Amino acid sequence: MTIPNRPRLADMMTMPVGEIANLPPDMLSLLQEEAEQNLRLAKMQKDWLDGVLDRRYAPIAAELRSRDGKDTGTVRFEDGAVTVVADLPKKVEWDQSLLAATVERIRAAGDNPTEYVDLAFKVPERKYGAWPTHIRAAFEAARTVKTGKPTFTLKSNPP
Repeated sequence: MTIPNRPRLADMMTMPVGEIANLPPDMLSLLQEEAEQNLRLAKMQKDWLDGVLDRRYAPIAAELRSRDGKDTGTVRFEDGAVTVVADLPKKVEWDQSLLAATVERIRAAGDNPTEYVDLAFKVPERKYGAWPTHIRAAFEAARTVKTGKPTFTLKSNPP
């Protein structure tokens, strides 16, 4: 859809918010599409550059970590006039059923498992909605509902 003299994203940044909010819906839709295209392009460019940086610096960072006896973590090194900070975060995942069994063994042995692990309970909303009323009522005091950030997707209708 081509609208002559429509504001572009660059124009929008200099316009008062109230003026933008009063634009016709088709113009808001076009601004949203432009922003989404720019975001996709920026993400693609960043992913590409991240791949380039990984190709260039990952072997050096791996060697430095190896020298330090580390598989993960942050290392720093110089490349010309630039200091490269290479971080390889540790991402640990725990098998929940094996953890639960271990906690029960600790408890059965007479020890307090909370000295070793943090215990948390989660209730999937889908399950909560399927519970009978009397079960939901028992848990109601422990439940707090918060909202996330609202989103609005505008789609142009064909003429």
